[in-house]
Amino acid sequence: MMRYRAAALALLVLCGALTACRKDETLTAYGAAEKTWQLTELDGAGISYTASLRFPEPGRIAGTAPCNSFSGAMTVPYPWFEARDLVVTRRACPALTEETAYLSALTEMTLSEVLGDTLILSKPEGRSMVFTAVE
Repeated sequence: MMRYRAAALALLVLCGALTACRKDETLTAYGAAEKTWQLTELDGAGISYTASLRFPEPGRIAGTAPCNSFSGAMTVPYPWFEARDLVVTRRACPALTEETAYLSALTEMTLSEVLGDTLILSKPEGRSMVFTAVE
């Protein structure tokens, strides 16, 4: 009986240690959390609409496109970026073309960089999105 208790205790300690080792390696741990990021530039050009991005918790993204709000998964380690499984509301508005461009660009980005109040998403082929922290 003592041997089983010792084994159970060892397993409990090991599980606790493994959980402690599993820390957040996404953008949220590297300066992107607790801020709302406002899009200011897409592919080197200024924008005329409002779009934002947030990292509400490790492994999640959320935000607003020109017409709708969205949320999704983002679980790759920093500096990589991968917006996937986006769920988008379906309101109609005059800026649907801009919304499609924003969401399409967001899902194409593969790299991220946080520089204080600036967040840059990019991909090696030359596309980029520049965001500024507003909160």
